[in-house]
Amino acid sequence: MKSGQREYPRARRVEAELQRLVAELLRREVKDPRVSLVTITAIEVSPDLGHAKIHYGVLGRDPTPEVQAGLDNVAGFLRAKLGRLMKMRQVPELHFKPDEMIGKAAHLTSLIDQAVASDKKR
Repeated sequence: MKSGQREYPRARRVEAELQRLVAELLRREVKDPRVSLVTITAIEVSPDLGHAKIHYGVLGRDPTPEVQAGLDNVAGFLRAKLGRLMKMRQVPELHFKPDEMIGKAAHLTSLIDQAVASDKKR
């Protein structure tokens, strides 16, 4: 936890429940082919629970503008479904953001593979 930041236990519980439900809804309910390979990697809710930043990755490739457009398109549908499933007066607004850590990890893996291959040549 960063200094000056307070821990919000309810927010953490909401994040965990949102991650489980959004992943399930994307897999079972959303028919948009642009989001078929999306994986939810993390969710951060604001302290007032009004907004949820949903970090995502795409299996086997980098997120594209088409994937982002698909997620932006289904955000309202997901929020409505979440409103019926969660016991909250107000469901947070959903904001989808590509998870940059996946791309960085893939790049590091590539660099390691190159270094190992270079060492084997010697």
